[in-house]
Amino acid sequence: MTSSSLRRIHSSRVLPKIELNPVEEQICSLLDQCRDHLKTEKNLSTTCRIAGGWVRDKLLGSESNDIDVALSDIMGLTFAENLAEFARERGVDTGTLSKIAQNPGQSKHLETARLKLLGLELDFVNLRSEEYAANSRIPTEVTFGTPLQDAERRDITINALFYNVHTRSVEDFTERGLEDLQNGIIRTPLPPKETFLDDPLRILRCIRFASRFGFKLVPEITASVRDPEIQDALVSKVARDRVGEELSKMMKGRDPLHSIKLINDLGVYRCVFSVIPSNVSDAFSQSPTAESISLKAASILQTLTSPSSTSSAQPVHPTLLQALDYDPTCKSRLFLAAALTPYLGITYHDKKGKEFTAVAYVIRECLKLGSQNHFLDGIPVLFDACKVLRNPDIHDEERFDFKRISRTNSGSAHNESEEERKMVKAERAALGNLLRERVVHNPGTGSDWRSSLLFSLVVELLPLYDEAEDGLKSPEAHKIIETYNTFLSRIEELDLTNAVDLKYLLDGKSVLSVIPARPGPWTSKVLARVMTWQLENPDGTKEQCEEWLKEEYETGRLGIEAQTMSQVGKPASKRARTQK
Repeated sequence: MTSSSLRRIHSSRVLPKIELNPVEEQICSLLDQCRDHLKTEKNLSTTCRIAGGWVRDKLLGSESNDIDVALSDIMGLTFAENLAEFARERGVDTGTLSKIAQNPGQSKHLETARLKLLGLELDFVNLRSEEYAANSRIPTEVTFGTPLQDAERRDITINALFYNVHTRSVEDFTERGLEDLQNGIIRTPLPPKETFLDDPLRILRCIRFASRFGFKLVPEITASVRDPEIQDALVSKVARDRVGEELSKMMKGRDPLHSIKLINDLGVYRCVFSVIPSNVSDAFSQSPTAESISLKAASILQTLTSPSSTSSAQPVHPTLLQALDYDPTCKSRLFLAAALTPYLGITYHDKKGKEFTAVAYVIRECLKLGSQNHFLDGIPVLFDACKVLRNPDIHDEERFDFKRISRTNSGSAHNESEEERKMVKAERAALGNLLRERVVHNPGTGSDWRSSLLFSLVVELLPLYDEAEDGLKSPEAHKIIETYNTFLSRIEELDLTNAVDLKYLLDGKSVLSVIPARPGPWTSKVLARVMTWQLENPDGTKEQCEEWLKEEYETGRLGIEAQTMSQVGKPASKRARTQK
């Protein structure tokens, strides 16, 4: 993987101190004053520290609304209740105060209080120390802890920094967090094996933050993650929905390709994507392809969508990338689909004999991801679209014989110009209907014909990706990309870019006003013919379409069974006697 694929946060971007904005300044002042008030009026002692991601992001020069207040020697709810009262007495509006109960299954190991203050939601929790059982990621004991104990039980050093609101200074109790932030390092506060066995989900968090910031994992993390004991713990101790949540954040992050690369390099692809019961995997129509295919697919996707200045790959048609611009979920869906390409084309049958796709099982059961971001409903149809869109060569007569189609639909051509006109109409209909296929374009599943074509191109290029060269340099790869570019150019020339949004000129009621028959399965077939006519006649009116449909019906070219027509107007009992 080239270094240009990383978004590295260089050391020069780490600020020497945290600069508070006006709202943060007021919040810190209220926290400080409330602490003093509790000491003098109620004899309650505490120290308020903002913890974790907010400190990290502020030091990197980024704004953050994720304010978690870690408190010493007091419960979060107790302090939040006193803070709300203290603020209101001084004319500061506060929002609802809520309690988030302890929920170990969702990584909520301590009761948390949430208070809206000056337009921001603040979470309050006490500093803690945790003990874990051998076979679970849920702590067996959570007690009040010191700042050092709290810092050491966090995932990585750059997330273990505190901001003391009383001294207005950053506190680095691990003594490595600031240095690691400065040098772009991902390191665990305690030895990695201890950190990961306590909570194996931290493996995925290390990958996510390394990808987010372009930071490097220390060798100790790499060695520990490759330990079979650690990998088994990731499978057995972590709920699958937590795995899916981390993976979703990676795919929606700054560099999903780097996440997929680390998952492959660290050997945890199986732990993330392939925790499948044998009764399901044994029923697969074929074995999944090599895990490395996921990295190839993601690398190709990155090359096509974000080509570097040194890339030798053939540029793709700009239209192919438009879905990425207007659909914020498109990029994450495409990269997750790339990560799942080892399951492309694999199906299985359940006990009742019903067929399912393997990729849907992995998304639903291994990752516990639903239809948010159109992962569960969008990626399986993205895989299906590859079969429909593969090799869209408009010069391939076996696939697109427009001359034959035009003669079939419109009869013999009278002259060359007439034949050309009919061929263009046939071409518009064939290509327009292809784009309108439900697996190719369906807003309900997040499917857009452009992103479907893009992913189909990625899949076609898989056998030609050169891992050693990290690119697509072969003439065969250039030829395939040019085939897709030519297809896109022809779509634009024929003014079909919006064909997927075309509304029917006739609805079912209009069709029945032209054809004297009762509604039935034939109606949808006729409407499909109506859409073909509209694609062939982009300037056609509703009246012209009705005239065409009437002629098609009267000449018998619709192919509707005569029996269907003869039933019209007859009572049900008479129809039944007629059919006997």
